Amino acid sequence: MRAWRVHELGDPAEVLSFDQVDLPTPGEGQVLVKVRAAALNFPDILMAQGLYQEKPPLPYTPGVELCGEIVETGQRVVGSPAGGPGAFAEYAVMDAAAAYPAPDGLSDEKAASLYLTYSTGHVGLHRRANLRAGEWLLVHAGAGGVGSAAIQLGKAAGARVIATAGGPRKTGICRELGADHVIDYTAEDFVPVVKEITGGHGADVVYDPVGGEVFDKSRRCIAFEGRLLVVGFTSGVHPSAPANHVLVKNYSVVGLHWGLYRKHDPGLFPQVHEELVRLVDAELIDPLIGDVLPLDQAPQALARLGDRGTVGKVVLVP
Repeated sequence: MRAWRVHELGDPAEVLSFDQVDLPTPGEGQVLVKVRAAALNFPDILMAQGLYQEKPPLPYTPGVELCGEIVETGQRVVGSPAGGPGAFAEYAVMDAAAAYPAPDGLSDEKAASLYLTYSTGHVGLHRRANLRAGEWLLVHAGAGGVGSAAIQLGKAAGARVIATAGGPRKTGICRELGADHVIDYTAEDFVPVVKEITGGHGADVVYDPVGGEVFDKSRRCIAFEGRLLVVGFTSGVHPSAPANHVLVKNYSVVGLHWGLYRKHDPGLFPQVHEELVRLVDAELIDPLIGDVLPLDQAPQALARLGDRGTVGKVVLVP
């Protein structure tokens, strides 16, 4: 079969190699799946660069999110390959217990985009931030894969959603996703706008996949007892929160690394997936697909994602 492989760390465009490799052999408790769609995520880039928390041994096949068909049964499933990455290939091995049924109402591309991003959003907003109906939720990079999921999940939870995005196209997408208010951060500073929209209250929950200056500014418009969710650092800058400032409004800086629950609370995975399927069936969430490319264009697809010019999820198909 063909599979993308990382033999040395670096820019994905330079280190990815489309190799002919043996079909993977599932072990005990595992299944072989034919990959029908693989969704891209920013950690795919960081992992290839050696900058992610998880560092798979070289060489490895990237890709942490897929929709596939179990070879033995034909069942359509979603999830991550066994051991983490491995989705950018024609076939992958999955742990049988972690191969979740794909919602009937979603295409392969949308099903592949449901698992990681929406699970992260659901656990972040509900378990980590305890988002309540009626609260103000500020979602940064709202038109991206992570942000678009958070907007939909926030609305499904009954929150009042403020989204930030860059430029008319992306702000328009945030409105289509259901955001109550949208701020074009290329045209105005979101801090005073958030304060104005909320009547001086501020954002009860901030969903931040960007980091850097966005994190610093978010601290200035967070509400009393607000929760600032650290989801990622697409800006490339890891910010820090001065402890004295945390006391000013009794707010919390909350970390969110969804993958850690595999070790600490694996039972959470099927629970969250069941809830996501319910939300899909109720038409409250619907993954936004910005681009679909063939598997052999994985380097180009990752370059588009890295340039932050994409909207929604970018997906590879065989």
